[in-house]
Amino acid sequence: MVSVNQRQIAYISLPISPSLQGIKLDSFSLSLSLSLSLSLSLSSSSPEMMKHLVEAEKAAENAGPTYRNVLAKDAGLLRPPPGVESCWDVFRNSVEKYPNSPMLGRRRVVDGKAGEYVWMSYKEVYDVVMKLAASISKSGINKGESCGIYGANCPEWIISMEACNALGVSCVPLYDSLGAGAVEFIVCHAEIQIAFVEERKIAELLKTCHATSKYLKTIISFGGVTNDQKEEAKNHGMSIFSWEEFLIMFDHDDVYMSYLPLAHIFDRIFEEVFISHGSKIGFWRGDVKLLVDDIAALKPTVFCAVPRVLDRIYSGLTGKISSGGILKKTLFNIAYKLKLDSMRKGIRHEKAAPFFDKLVFSKVKERLGGKLRYIVSGGAPLSVAVEEFLRVVTCASVVQGYGLTETGAASFVAIPNDFSMVGTVGPPVQHLDVRLESVPEMGYDALSSIPRGEICVKGSVLFSGYYKREDLTQEVMIDGWFHTGDVGEWQPNGSLKIIDRKKNIFKLSQGEYVAVENLENVYGVLQEIDSIWIYGNSFESFLVAVINPNQQVLEHWAEQNGIAGNLSELCENSRAKEYILSELTKIAKEKKLKGYEFIRAVHLDPLPFDMERDLITPTYKKKRPQLLKHYQGTIDALYKMAK
Repeated sequence: MVSVNQRQIAYISLPISPSLQGIKLDSFSLSLSLSLSLSLSLSSSSPEMMKHLVEAEKAAENAGPTYRNVLAKDAGLLRPPPGVESCWDVFRNSVEKYPNSPMLGRRRVVDGKAGEYVWMSYKEVYDVVMKLAASISKSGINKGESCGIYGANCPEWIISMEACNALGVSCVPLYDSLGAGAVEFIVCHAEIQIAFVEERKIAELLKTCHATSKYLKTIISFGGVTNDQKEEAKNHGMSIFSWEEFLIMFDHDDVYMSYLPLAHIFDRIFEEVFISHGSKIGFWRGDVKLLVDDIAALKPTVFCAVPRVLDRIYSGLTGKISSGGILKKTLFNIAYKLKLDSMRKGIRHEKAAPFFDKLVFSKVKERLGGKLRYIVSGGAPLSVAVEEFLRVVTCASVVQGYGLTETGAASFVAIPNDFSMVGTVGPPVQHLDVRLESVPEMGYDALSSIPRGEICVKGSVLFSGYYKREDLTQEVMIDGWFHTGDVGEWQPNGSLKIIDRKKNIFKLSQGEYVAVENLENVYGVLQEIDSIWIYGNSFESFLVAVINPNQQVLEHWAEQNGIAGNLSELCENSRAKEYILSELTKIAKEKKLKGYEFIRAVHLDPLPFDMERDLITPTYKKKRPQLLKHYQGTIDALYKMAK
């Protein structure tokens, strides 16, 4: 008999930073799913002073007023509907409403060729979930105990999660990019007793047996299992099964592409939203080079991305435009300016330039499947230039959101078709109170005419605390307010702009403070750059940078200037470095950066910052200490050369 829990508790161990290890969440942000859908369905007219906010509490010493979304003014903070108290309730209700609707889909590959998407209905998924839940229960796992899921996004990932939800078993997701060391820590820290594992990750998990066998007793592979793997598991007192062995704003018509890590709250909460509407969720093939092809085949209506993915799309499109003929470039520039001007005047994107949408921008739309309605960016600030460009050329609503795992994912979501929100993350969602607190050491005053300060949030969907780390919990939870560590600035219309990070700031030798993320966003819009890491030494008076150049743009420049060589050779070419440095200086002057914010020396690396070298997180955020350790010799050489 499978029991159904009434209050889902999820343990999430994230090895990205000590502050995110073992997060414990109550109610798993069900209120957020509701407010997220509502926020994305809104439209707005001309901006008025703080029109999207209502003051809940007056300002206090060193802290600005407490605000909440204007939609929560009379009814109070949003709560889940009756009978919906867990993620299991979301799934179960959708099975009842949409039993025959497609839910999970993947492309069938035959002889190396990908075919159409093949779907499982909500009822079919439910049947497998219940069989799996029964098997978990028979294996001796009880309510409140921990189950791990280790692998890339796929239907089995969601099915395993829902089986845990059905039993009240705590689901602990592990990024598929994690190595044995991080996996060992999470398994032991969260006391995982059963794990569902992607076939290609079995070997990595078995490396941890010497330490994890105290807790981990059962492993289920999404695919097959070799006899050697079964023997190794048996030697450590474990059982290992194949999947088959163990089993024995949206609306109903939306289609979602699942490719961001399911171990991260950003993708998880969106998939919960689509499950609640009985929508389709299609999975990519796991290769970023094939992502655009998968998008074209799936034809999603909603596409979620982190800025790095959108930056690459932007660079690819602008590169093709630049290399086109003079007639095409002229036509594009005319169409782009006309549509952008119309949208800035408050005209919705679909009505801003319908003629040019068909003539010029339809090719971009079709490349992304032809049915895209929303592009949602999260995980880091998206530059204004990239957001404006995508709003124009994709013929879709582009919005930014902001939130953390600790706050139940999205805490702010911009309103579609409100162009005054470009460069912002919009107003707070309807289930949170928000305020800014002054950060005097960085010069941010929450009580000034332009309120700036650390973003602090309060509400029922906040996490309960860091698992087994009460010390870390007390550092961030003060008087009921969660301190995000991010610095925001209220805009006149009540939206919020992310401007800084308390930890991502350093001082140069002359005493100047440098907000490095802001600078990387400024320089990162150049089409010559795929990714940039900026570094400043407190004993030096200037900045240096390591850059992953855009191969297409750099090779085109080299051809135009009579320089031969592959990408690696071009990265070592002194003229290529001078060219990139001149482009950096040009945009720094255009953006009126201060002298100490100019980059004085660069290193071009043909290898992108990657997870294999532990230089970025699974959501493509830079790991700055690891970057410094990896490039220390290069940094020292740049400073020596620039002097």
